[in-house]
Amino acid sequence: QVQLAESGGTLVQAGGSLRLSCAASGGTFSSYAMGWFRQAPGEEREFVAAISWRGGVTDYRASVKGRFTISRDNAKNTLYLQMNSLKPEDTAVYYCAARLGRWGDRAVGAYPNWGQGTQVTVSS
Repeated sequence: QVQLAESGGTLVQAGGSLRLSCAASGGTFSSYAMGWFRQAPGEEREFVAAISWRGGVTDYRASVKGRFTISRDNAKNTLYLQMNSLKPEDTAVYYCAARLGRWGDRAVGAYPNWGQGTQVTVSS
């Protein structure tokens, strides 16, 4: 069972950039497809981006496409989310998630493994 730990969340001004990291341990990282999700106060957790087990296939929600980039370094057991042109509506707790297999998924329920989350706050 893989354990996940996010880092990199902070307060940033609108238009700024931030890179989140997710360190994995306790499993074979390259065997897992990975995803980033976020949850704003009073809202349901929502899909942000996903990446296949070897990194060749990515998927994004429409509102972040062109601004966010998901990537992974299997040699370092680390997942990343580069976030550019941040907007106040991007404010949320960001979670990384893992599922065994090749392909990511947009559904929260498709991922059995989750990190504790990292807060991203974008001020206007």
